[in-house]
Amino acid sequence: MFQKLLERIAGELFSQNIPYMIIGGQAVLLYGEPRLTKDIDVTLGIGTEGLEKVMQSVENLKFKILVPDPEDFVRETMVLPTLHEKSGIRVDFIFSYSTYEQQAIQNAKKVRLGSTDVCFASLEDVIIHKIIAGRPRDLEDIRSVILKNPDFNLPYIEKWLAEFDVSLEANYLELFKKIQDSLNE
Repeated sequence: MFQKLLERIAGELFSQNIPYMIIGGQAVLLYGEPRLTKDIDVTLGIGTEGLEKVMQSVENLKFKILVPDPEDFVRETMVLPTLHEKSGIRVDFIFSYSTYEQQAIQNAKKVRLGSTDVCFASLEDVIIHKIIAGRPRDLEDIRSVILKNPDFNLPYIEKWLAEFDVSLEANYLELFKKIQDSLNE
């Protein structure tokens, strides 16, 4: 069911000329170990000014919007949560505006599913997203991805994590290095 939904989402966003990339657990499945994931996270290459266009796509896809006031919710959270009711699969559309997100979408990897190309976040951008999310499951996903794909663009990851450290007053780069060190022991 996930593959068919990914194909439908990709086709709809392509037809609306909305750049995007699949992130989260679905992207981890592409690079890491198989695991259970119950949703689809889609980062859009448009800001909240494109909400009307995205809501039209959601309607075309026949997804149910999960919040009573989508405009206010998206303005506050940058996320439009939806549900494919037949399967019970939640699909979150995440609006973006930052330089990083725009570059990550440009770096997305096209993967052929059925007769459709679906844009998945690059391996490096999956790692960056997972470091920032920082939950135990995310950190395990990073380990899985690195073990399965030891040749990745380390300078790209370090550059963006260092920038996020400064802008968000965080220690993402240090956390990433600890994960790498633990895999080398």
